[in-house]
Amino acid sequence: LSIRRQRQMCIRDSPFAPPPAAFLAEAEALLGPRGLTTDPERMDVWLTDWRGRYTGRALALASPASTAEVSALVRLCAAHGVPIVPQGGNSGMAGGATPDTSGTAIILSLRRMDNIRSLSGAAGQVVCEAGVILQILHEAAEAAGTRFPLTLGGKGSATIGGLISTNAGGTQVLRHGTMRAQVLGLEAVLASGAVLDLMAPLKKDNRGFDLKQLLIGSEGTLGIVTAACLRLLPASRGRATAWVGLGGIIEARTLLRRMERALGDALEGFEVVPAHCLESVLAHQPTARAPLGEHHAWNALIECVSPVQDDAALREVLENALAAALEDGLIADAAIAANDTQAEAFWQMRDGISAAERALGPAMQHDISVPVEAMPEFILAAVPEVEAAFPGTTAAAFGHLGDGNVHFHVLAPAGSVRGQWEESDGKSVSAMVHDLVTRWGGSISAEHGIGQMKVDELARLHDPVALGVMAQVKQALDPQGLLNPGKLIHRTPGA
Repeated sequence: LSIRRQRQMCIRDSPFAPPPAAFLAEAEALLGPRGLTTDPERMDVWLTDWRGRYTGRALALASPASTAEVSALVRLCAAHGVPIVPQGGNSGMAGGATPDTSGTAIILSLRRMDNIRSLSGAAGQVVCEAGVILQILHEAAEAAGTRFPLTLGGKGSATIGGLISTNAGGTQVLRHGTMRAQVLGLEAVLASGAVLDLMAPLKKDNRGFDLKQLLIGSEGTLGIVTAACLRLLPASRGRATAWVGLGGIIEARTLLRRMERALGDALEGFEVVPAHCLESVLAHQPTARAPLGEHHAWNALIECVSPVQDDAALREVLENALAAALEDGLIADAAIAANDTQAEAFWQMRDGISAAERALGPAMQHDISVPVEAMPEFILAAVPEVEAAFPGTTAAAFGHLGDGNVHFHVLAPAGSVRGQWEESDGKSVSAMVHDLVTRWGGSISAEHGIGQMKVDELARLHDPVALGVMAQVKQALDPQGLLNPGKLIHRTPGA
């Protein structure tokens, strides 16, 4: 292995025995040379997660081109006892699409299944396969005079199947909800190979359990999402974006409530950025420029969109609301983007925080949520408590204040060795952060999923009754334990 690989965290070994050689021959006959490879060079890039924390091995990389091929492959895996690790854009944050080190599992890539089967602007619906990239969906919706109301920094690589499987959030959850709210219908292949067809976009359907909601957010442990019917919204007519300087996070919450009253449904995003994060981005991005002339302890990024009002009208409403806040002393300064180019420059600074902080050195990154009304107090309590417990660290919280989800990063002390600190003090840091979040009635995973990164912490901190129900559902739908083993929930294969 390369030095880079040796430094990456290895994944726990698999309990599955190597399959008979006949499996690969049958899989190759089923999928053809484009659909199956065991070439180490072709598989290599898909064996390490996006963050570079987990590296595994795989028996093969399977890339079926249709739901029928997925179904046949899953039946074949069930017959031979071969574990399956579903993978979309491989841009997840919790190691949920990376196999273990045993080499007994196949990676099932959905990237070849990238067809948009149908799109109706009049109905406000699109039917697309799991491998469609989010950016491509945005472009197709825009061409039809509509828009898909979910976006995030990784839209150029994230796939629809992965977004559904992790119940992704992004920057528009405040107004439109997570991926759960966007899914009208779902198609998935179960562990038996059976195709579950829940594609009908019915507004009212009381035929028992809502199975599509069970599959959304299950991280490929209950079934493999192959297609979905998603909702579309009318295209935006107007947009207004502002960067606001604030004295504190308490003031940011007060401003959020003011903006909700003043802007109503037009308010789509309300992100908070502390000074440390903004300074990291400005240092990391040579072309970045501070939106405001003076330093502010906290910043808010406000996004407004309307299908009715034009840019000028929406900017006027936002400007009036911010002017009132400035007059009352709630905010220190504000800049309203004059056009889309300036608005995108604001968002590039927000989206560039993670990359900028990675450049500073090792860090433990936490995707957490607490009730919106408690978030400022949580941040004010947790940051100094963590920094005091681990001298030399720097804690920073940023992100989606509007829906109670922030990214709570803890940067290692200067001089810490990447790969070593995370495995020593870093684990203790995360345990402390998760304990604090749980104490405040929150969640240790707000939008990135559990994967393998948080599976032990979920078992330690989550309600045991809920964990028991999850285990029973897993046993019922995947009795052999072949679907994404080691992710989301602890379970002994075949138990």
